[in-house]
Amino acid sequence: MPIQVYLIRHGIAADPQDYERDEDRPLTEKGRQKTQAIAQRLKELNLQFDEISTSPLVRAHQTAEILLEADLAPQLTVSKFLAPMGSFRNWLDQVQTLDRKTLALVGHEPDLSQWAELLVWGEAKGAITLKKAGMIGIDIPNPTDPIGNSSLFWLTPPRFLILS
Repeated sequence: MPIQVYLIRHGIAADPQDYERDEDRPLTEKGRQKTQAIAQRLKELNLQFDEISTSPLVRAHQTAEILLEADLAPQLTVSKFLAPMGSFRNWLDQVQTLDRKTLALVGHEPDLSQWAELLVWGEAKGAITLKKAGMIGIDIPNPTDPIGNSSLFWLTPPRFLILS
């Protein structure tokens, strides 16, 4: 069964120097506001996910909660595979068992861009950069053989989603 995956980078987070552990960094007020505006715009575009899955890090989890509060999905799950340096191969194994059709994955750079490149080109080339609160859309026609066989259909920096 084909799957659409939206790779979403967390919003603007607090300065790493202000936190002993990187995992604890929350969204800034500006990051929260920007992410809320983007979530509202996605709602206006009638985008709907079957599930939002997020990294366990605070900033990503807060971003995912904002998307959930905007009614973009009925449920939110936490996946250790979406943490920085998470296992792409283990995530692929998990996706093959899902009956979901449209997934939002909230995570971190450079992982999300590298995952997109692997899915589309079969290798990470460093050609895609995902801005904070930006989004990449990937069509995976065959989840059992996605690497190099998927299509990029959406690459949007946040500025294109926020209406002034």
